[in-house]
Amino acid sequence: MGGGRAAADVCIHCGFCLPACPTWQSWQEEMDSPRGRIDLFRALDDGRVALTPAVAEHFDRCLGCMGCVPVCPSGVRYDHVIEDARERVERGLRRPLGGRLFRGLVFALFPYPRRLRAAAVLLWAWQASGLARLARRLGLLRLAPRLARLEALAPPLSLREALARVPARTPPRGERRLRAALLCGCVQRVFFPNVNGATVRVLAAEGVEVIAPPGLGCCGALSVHAGRTREALRLARALVERLEREEFDVLVVNAAGCGSHLKDLGHLFAGDPAFAPRARAIAAKVRDVTELVAGLTPRAPRAPLAARAAYHAPCHLAHAQGVVDEPRRMLATIPGLELVDVPDGDQCCGSAGVYNLVEPESAAEVGRRKAANVLSTGARLVVSANPGCTLQLRRHLAERGATVEAAHPIELLDRAIAAAGERKP
Repeated sequence: MGGGRAAADVCIHCGFCLPACPTWQSWQEEMDSPRGRIDLFRALDDGRVALTPAVAEHFDRCLGCMGCVPVCPSGVRYDHVIEDARERVERGLRRPLGGRLFRGLVFALFPYPRRLRAAAVLLWAWQASGLARLARRLGLLRLAPRLARLEALAPPLSLREALARVPARTPPRGERRLRAALLCGCVQRVFFPNVNGATVRVLAAEGVEVIAPPGLGCCGALSVHAGRTREALRLARALVERLEREEFDVLVVNAAGCGSHLKDLGHLFAGDPAFAPRARAIAAKVRDVTELVAGLTPRAPRAPLAARAAYHAPCHLAHAQGVVDEPRRMLATIPGLELVDVPDGDQCCGSAGVYNLVEPESAAEVGRRKAANVLSTGARLVVSANPGCTLQLRRHLAERGATVEAAHPIELLDRAIAAAGERKP
């Protein structure tokens, strides 16, 4: 992949990135700021420092939230810097056994929807049988803290949700406007199947034909953000090759991290000039679902939805993709919905892919700040267009004893459209 050094050399050390960085806010440590990590990356690239666990820790502690990108006056592509740095760490440093095994488990599971679905069925059995409650009461989860992190983030599941599927084709209502391919995702399709269902229903109601190509796997976003570039290339290549067999106008994504990665496929395959044009052709068709719907003149009626909702902007939607106003414009078409911004809304929630699994203390500190800011709005509903954010927000709001529902923006629009249909005589 590469490109990190060229991006790093653009940095002028102005410090505009510091207030935008969650780990800088947490610790006020220069080497845990974007500017500091860029300096460390250049020193590593020049051979002035060796790759040690202490050096790797500063790269590991970065959330990769890209909050520094939109505020940088020099246009530094910090995402390319941190991805290159993490690739070097994964290639050149042998982690302790426990960390290696846990990361191996995460990446043997999350990018593979079939494995994840099987795990979800086991999770459902664990929850439904009462074993989860018993293990918590007896304190057994403390014996396996890394597995406890996975269990703590898991949402309550039903067997029907764990086994839900998206139709291979959903026709549009009325005249067809577009033909969209839907990336069902990995975590999204297993743990948030209603987000995919709502996406299909809303798009069909707005005149978009939706296809969900069978056999479409992981896009590689989690892998590339963690420095596992070879794995990301393999997954992304398989995705592109599968999509090339379909005819569609747009590739719809409803998970912000996947969308930002897919829009940057040209960079991922920059070292493969034969395949790069094919990757760029797919990348050019990628649209976040809120981006797509906001660009369509509303066709389906919306019933009023009387609710006060706090909007949390996912980092990889707002910072990485620059999709800022579109989710708000889409939600503004729902009568009666009061949308409020979260204080320090540009700050990450602490999910950041697998960050809350591999850097739990830092993620919890960031997550607690975000939960407090959400609660300060007085909203009983928080919306965010990324499954990792939803899981993180649910966890930290629940820890405060708050009864705040977390939902995807497309789910709210789906409710309004469905309610309008029910009210027809």
